Amino acid sequence: MRVVVVGATGLIGSRTVARLRDHGVEVVPVSRADAVDVSTGQGLERAVRGAEVVVDVTDAPSREQTVSTRFFTASTGHLLKAAAAAGAEHYVALSVVGADLVGSGYFRAKATQEDLARHATVPYTLVRATPFHESVEAIATDGIRPDGVHVPPLLVRPVSTDDVAAAVAHAAVGLPRFGMLEVAGPQELRLEEATGELLAVLGRTGPVVADARAPFFGAVVGERALLPGPDAHLGHHTFTEWLKSR
Repeated sequence: MRVVVVGATGLIGSRTVARLRDHGVEVVPVSRADAVDVSTGQGLERAVRGAEVVVDVTDAPSREQTVSTRFFTASTGHLLKAAAAAGAEHYVALSVVGADLVGSGYFRAKATQEDLARHATVPYTLVRATPFHESVEAIATDGIRPDGVHVPPLLVRPVSTDDVAAAVAHAAVGLPRFGMLEVAGPQELRLEEATGELLAVLGRTGPVVADARAPFFGAVVGERALLPGPDAHLGHHTFTEWLKSR
């Protein structure tokens, strides 16, 4: 099996490449360093030539809705066209839990990507992940205010990048689902509590404010919108373990 991983040097991509090699398949990592630009399609036809599976773990340069929607519209369109021309039998894309529910911000952009996959000719699997452990820190940084750190009052199952990469690799070596699978962390936490634990580890003082108006990657999100369904695959690495490793 020849698997082309596009976005291979990123946070998830590099781990996905390693996991696929553990499966014993031929992996072709592709990134900008290979003179491939998914936004314009430059170099894609050459990069995916001979691929049986194309794995898309690219990400937008910004989580702002307009920028990320423009990116995924262009990049996913180019990737699907190149995959079809190469005769690929499976397209696997990383998405986010809540893409079908939130309807704004980064989630709207990922929903656009999912729609493109559903309407393409290449069989597909969408891997929806809950927020990464690192996302808790990103939201905390975005939420710094004079009176504390403002975060939305959400229930979350933060997931490790290793567990996400394992799920993407597993999907890539399996049959197309013509649908999605979800991967989530083993702990269900309140975001404000997880943020407080993170700040304590970082040695930062000040209150954490549960603020219903605070955005999550550009979207105002309902309390349970980022929780996976009952059939989600639960990873092994907890948020608590990630904090201890920092």
